[in-house]
Parts: sequence; structure tokens; C-alpha cells
Amino acid sequence: MRHTHPAPLAQPDASFPRVPGPRALTTTTTEGEQPMSRVLLVEDDPFVREGVQLGLRRRGHDVRAAGTGEDGLAALAEFRPDLLLLDLMLPGMTGVQVCRQIREHSQLPIIMLTARGDDFDVVIGLEAGADDYIVKPARPEVIDARIRAVLRRMDDGSTGRPAIEAYGDLTIDRVGLTVSKAGRPLTLAPSELRLLLHLSAAPEQVFSRQQLLENVWEHTFHADGRLVDACVARLRGKIENEAGCPRYVQTLRGFGYRFGPL
Repeated sequence: MRHTHPAPLAQPDASFPRVPGPRALTTTTTEGEQPMSRVLLVEDDPFVREGVQLGLRRRGHDVRAAGTGEDGLAALAEFRPDLLLLDLMLPGMTGVQVCRQIREHSQLPIIMLTARGDDFDVVIGLEAGADDYIVKPARPEVIDARIRAVLRRMDDGSTGRPAIEAYGDLTIDRVGLTVSKAGRPLTLAPSELRLLLHLSAAPEQVFSRQQLLENVWEHTFHADGRLVDACVARLRGKIENEAGCPRYVQTLRGFGYRFGPL
């Protein structure tokens, strides 16, 4: 039976393996193509699981599949995926719980799968730390394109700006792709890091939600602005002294977001 709402998140078990971050992509499919990626698919519906797995394998991905959140977490340390494709509504440990547990210590890119575009489902998935979401059913070529877009964003950290920039107590390393606050390293999800890099590359410039969706998420169609709003909220919770009174990522109501002024 599928759960409508996630159960309370259990406290992390000391025996739970630390989840690795994405490994370097080294295996190439055909010359000129993007290197093969490792994708861990966690989906409880066997028909959906087999269909997505087969479709992604045909498009050059190395895919491992699990049917429960618990099995997915167990596969992470062994398989070392580049990206997690995670069903939101799983029996037992939900996709939201899995996502939150991973985000405690990993920057692994996560794309949520949801059976419907329900506001509640989408928002809780994004707030839990997902980098993007796909509404099922989705064609394999659509899932493949979103996976490749997320992984491209992980690899493209160059902007032509100085490698290390300091803004008050916030330090951004554009080469090492790290962020620290008051000397303490921060763990940012890929979408949070990419959003921060994009905004801070043009201080005081205002970006609309649609511009950010196109430049940060590579959604060229009119996409869901909640992706941006949820990511901004998570990012503020990590880099701001007071998330309700942001210094770095500011809102211009009716227009969008900007970095600064400082």
C-alpha cells in the first residue's frame, strides 16, 4: 500500500553506511557523447522500474535498481552512483525520508519521481533536498535528458570569475566548487551550489524564476517556479545568519531573486 504522507524520519543509525558523493565520470559510450553515468533507480512498481531501467540502459547509462528505500540506501555505498532517481512514494521508508537521510552527509544529485504533480508531494520532495523532479509516467528520453542536464550542471563550474570569492563570512571557491561560512565548510546540494554560483556571478542583477530555471536547471520550457523557491529556501537556511532576513540571496517581490547588495 502506498503512503500519502511520509512517516516521521527515524534518527540515523550509527551502522548506516556513509553515502559517497558522485564519482568522476570515466567510462565513455561513443566518441563525442557524454560519458556513461551510473544511475541508481529506487522505484517500487516493478513495471515502471523495469521500463525505466531498460530505457536508460539503451541510452548508455549504467543502471542499478532497488524496490524499497532501505534497499536503495544499502546499494549506495557499493554502487557509488553519479545520480539517484528516487520515487517519492515508497512503501516503508518513503522517498522523502531517503532524500533527507542522504542530504545529511552527501551532495549526490537526486531527481524525484512522483506519480502526480500534486503541490504537497512536489513541495515536500524539493524541501527534502531533491535537485529536480519528474512527473510519471515519463518517456525514457525525457528522463535521460533530465539526468544528463543535472550531470552537466555538476561539471560546469567555470564562469571566468576569480577562483575564490569572499562575501562577508561567506567564501565561494568556483574551481573547487566548495562553499564555507565563517571558515566552516557547507554541504550544498548540486542545485543549491549551482544556484549560488549563478546568482553570485552577477551581484545585484535580478533574475526571474524563469531565467533561473533556464540557466540553472536547463528547463527551456515554462517550468515550475517551485523548483526555484524551494532551492532558495534551502540555500538560505545554510548560508544566511537569519533565513527570514537574508543578506545574500534576496527577493524582489514580483521580479525574482538577486545576490546582494552587500
